[in-house]
Amino acid sequence: TPFTIDDLIGFRTITAFAANFLRACVLGRMNILVAGGTGSGKTTLLNVMSAYIPPHERIITIEDSAELQMYQEHIVRMETRQANVEGKGRYAIRDLVQNSLRMRPDRIIVGEVRGAEALDMLQAMNTGHDGSLTTIHANSPEDAMKRLEGLVMEAVDMPVRAIREQIVTALDVVVHLTRYADGKREVSAISEVAGMDREDGTIIVEDIFIRPTIGEKGRTRGDLVHTGYIPIFAKDLLTKGLLTVDAFM
Repeated sequence: TPFTIDDLIGFRTITAFAANFLRACVLGRMNILVAGGTGSGKTTLLNVMSAYIPPHERIITIEDSAELQMYQEHIVRMETRQANVEGKGRYAIRDLVQNSLRMRPDRIIVGEVRGAEALDMLQAMNTGHDGSLTTIHANSPEDAMKRLEGLVMEAVDMPVRAIREQIVTALDVVVHLTRYADGKREVSAISEVAGMDREDGTIIVEDIFIRPTIGEKGRTRGDLVHTGYIPIFAKDLLTKGLLTVDAFM
């Protein structure tokens, strides 16, 4: 039985306030990257967020092994396949992402980007496939940008600035999960990919929600709280009626 958003709120993985914000992002067709270490709960959160996708939309999921449990009506599931003994018949994530663009998708969900398929995923997000979701291994939202940049460089010989411009125009939100020493898996940050620094050309990532450490020597973790930063795309969500004016007050 897959976890629901109420389960994650009960586990203190995320707060109801932050969960409502992610719901607005999914319904508002923001492109979302879920980052975190191994076993931090990236696929679980991806599965929970995918439940917000309206039932009439055509969804294509691309995974190494089928882990997503979705109950919408229009779902096309695609899995990778290893080559046979003759070295033929191999289908990698990148092959499936490229093929999915010809299948009239409303949403593309990639279980995890870990290679050259990162380029195809970014290009899909930049060519009208809004509302796509994927995960990546990274230690922070900033590290996720650097790792994504490195993966794209594996696929194509392109100037670093051009790669960063693609990332900035493609992605809207980065959700970072952390598995702590006590075994709990919690959302530690929700950030916006805000743009590029004019001077050094680095990607600017602004935290919308963070989980501060409190108590003596910072040994206790607080709840996920709003930093006060209003994302650039908030106006779009307000126009669509997905957020209220006092949502961040």
